[in-house]
Amino acid sequence: MIAERTRCDTYRIEAADPYPHDYDETVARNVREQDQDARPAIADPVPDLAAYDTVILANPIWNVRPPMIMSTFIEAAPPGTRRLLPVTTHAMSGLGRALEVYGDLAPQAEIGDGLAVRGEEVADAGPALDRWLRGAGLIG
Repeated sequence: MIAERTRCDTYRIEAADPYPHDYDETVARNVREQDQDARPAIADPVPDLAAYDTVILANPIWNVRPPMIMSTFIEAAPPGTRRLLPVTTHAMSGLGRALEVYGDLAPQAEIGDGLAVRGEEVADAGPALDRWLRGAGLIG
């Protein structure tokens, strides 16, 4: 939805070792990764962010924080002073600790206002997304 509205470039962050399709197995893996402060490998080469002023980080919230692979991404493609805008899907924790996590990983970046959407409501999130994109100056 964001790419349709902004015509932005996209990069899909996928684990080199894919996450299981089974919910309970994914939860268990996530807990292990968080407990170990893991940095799961990313399947494809990470892009250079130098050409971008703003980077939207869209991810689910797992156990109140972005998945650990998002830490891998930020450390592999340091955003410098770019503006980072978190967008999360969640069951009940909103942005969770995304602002704090991204602020710690990218202390020189500007962490902008985020958008949190309940996973069950993603299909109907267009109006909220449009308001957020306008507020971020990404659409007119």
